[in-house]
Amino acid sequence: MNLTVRIERWPLQRAFTISRGSKTEAVVVVAELGYNGLRGRGEAVPYLRYGETPEGVAAAIEAMGAALRGGLDRIGLQTAMASGAARNALDCAFWDLAAKQAGRTAHELAAQPAPKSLVTAYTVSLGTPETMADAAASAAGRPLLKVKLGGGRDDAERIAAVRRAAPKAELIVDANEGWSEGDLERNLAACAQAGVTLIEQPLAEGRDAALAQIRRPIPVCADESVHDRASLDAIGGKYDAINVKLDKAGGLTEALALAAEAERRGFGIMVGCMVATSLAMAPAMLVAQQARVVDLDGPLLLAGDRPHGLRYEGSIVYPAEPVLWG
Repeated sequence: MNLTVRIERWPLQRAFTISRGSKTEAVVVVAELGYNGLRGRGEAVPYLRYGETPEGVAAAIEAMGAALRGGLDRIGLQTAMASGAARNALDCAFWDLAAKQAGRTAHELAAQPAPKSLVTAYTVSLGTPETMADAAASAAGRPLLKVKLGGGRDDAERIAAVRRAAPKAELIVDANEGWSEGDLERNLAACAQAGVTLIEQPLAEGRDAALAQIRRPIPVCADESVHDRASLDAIGGKYDAINVKLDKAGGLTEALALAAEAERRGFGIMVGCMVATSLAMAPAMLVAQQARVVDLDGPLLLAGDRPHGLRYEGSIVYPAEPVLWG
């Protein structure tokens, strides 16, 4: 089996800002597995929050070359590599290659229902209340907006401004670990007042015990606090839902298992993404079929997507064609 790895840079339409900073391009790592003239691809987004860099992720994938030539398969990959972006790229490449080898779709190989079109959230980046209101107004016709908060005491004003600008949209909030215990209840109340239906990761991973000690007026979703199934024991009582991301879980294989186990334990399911191309979104569409909230808008934030990308009609996203993935 042949392995190739490359780092790609995809410019964004405009700066994308969260509580930890801004970026103007999506930097992704693509792994390709070739066998008997067929090729499988997987795309991952290294995340500095977890100590990942594009170069480090690419090197970790390349280091698996000898094992792959020696017969390492997708199942063996799950223990040969830790969860994270590097394993995600390889795992998704395995799925894509297997689908092409079998002449079947990835969802059939995964024993999953055929994926259907879904409504995805559309992200409003963190900024001043005025700039966020302007962004929300331009997207007010979309049914679901994801609002980035985590910028200090102005968050109550930000979410109120977004609600005024988009009075009919469902709002969910992502604080990206940006709140403190001191402002938690005040910000939760402001979000409740604005009709927010879900809040992602208000407190930092490992410093979120307060969530189990207060009344949560809105369901709270774990993002940075949950990566794979091994993370679930630590979040009981603090969170109502989890955000499944393939880059955190380490690929489609673990993401499907994580979603099933989380649902068995009573957690709601959200499926999210990093800012990336349609190649990263395509396998996530399989997990998203069982999710209450879908946030797969990464390609909508790019200046341009790769060929044969997912079809978006407003906030409706359609499953991938096999020419792209799976």
